[in-house]
Amino acid sequence: MNIKMLCMGAMALSMISGAALAGGGSGTSALDDAAMMAPFYTDSSMKTMRGDDEFKAAWLALNKKDQDDMMSQCKTNTDKQHNDFCANAMKLGGANGAGSGG
Repeated sequence: MNIKMLCMGAMALSMISGAALAGGGSGTSALDDAAMMAPFYTDSSMKTMRGDDEFKAAWLALNKKDQDDMMSQCKTNTDKQHNDFCANAMKLGGANGAGSGG
């Protein structure tokens, strides 16, 4: 009887922790968030980056937390898909339109 309860508890715990890891939202990269990244690209496949002025406008439209998240992820970026985006974001230096660099 105790073994059955222990197994049921372990199974329930594994399902709960698996769901938290799979879709918790906080585990996903801002660089992989299509809705967040779309304004920086001219196409839905996100292959063609917008020009400098449009990129900057899209960057300044983000809130400071999203900018900080993206900058942080760019600093540890190992995905070649994000190289151009990160290079442009780094050029802006995290500018948030407040007049100061941070």
